[in-house]
Amino acid sequence: MSTTLHGVIAQFSEGEALMVAAQKARDAGYTKMDAYTPYAIEGLVDVLGNKDDRVPWITFFSGVIGATLGFGLQWWVSCVDYPLNVGGRPNLSWPSFIPITFECGVLLASLGGVVGMLMLNGLPRPHHPIFDAKNFERCGEDKFFLCIEAIDPTFDTEKTKAFLSSVNAEEVSEVVE
Repeated sequence: MSTTLHGVIAQFSEGEALMVAAQKARDAGYTKMDAYTPYAIEGLVDVLGNKDDRVPWITFFSGVIGATLGFGLQWWVSCVDYPLNVGGRPNLSWPSFIPITFECGVLLASLGGVVGMLMLNGLPRPHHPIFDAKNFERCGEDKFFLCIEAIDPTFDTEKTKAFLSSVNAEEVSEVVE
């Protein structure tokens, strides 16, 4: 069974050291990297450059589709399929359609947002190669990790290991898939 390299991971004991290493890695041209910490570190997402705006757009368009379907269903039932003249009001009495239109929009927006987030995160994924990294179980306690992935255009195993060692990492190791 052949193994492929997922990346190189560095272990740090402090969040500030991780921030400095991530900034230096960004300055060195690495773009495909991720950090793992026991708590949120302010500004780390900006340094890593992992901002992704696809989920809000998926949520927005799912909401628009839901509202359109909700309004369309009410229009179809009231005007085409089963029109009733109740109290002399017009068949297309759109003010009475607003609550259902809104609720259908919210329903599909929330479902679209959850499904889009799960799909973009690659979930469900019961196992990730990073879980097998040396000392990674301490990530939830007191250690900080920076992983530069092998799919990075500037990735070279030995150069990346040397780079991570030069930024004061406690330990540097390979992560295999």
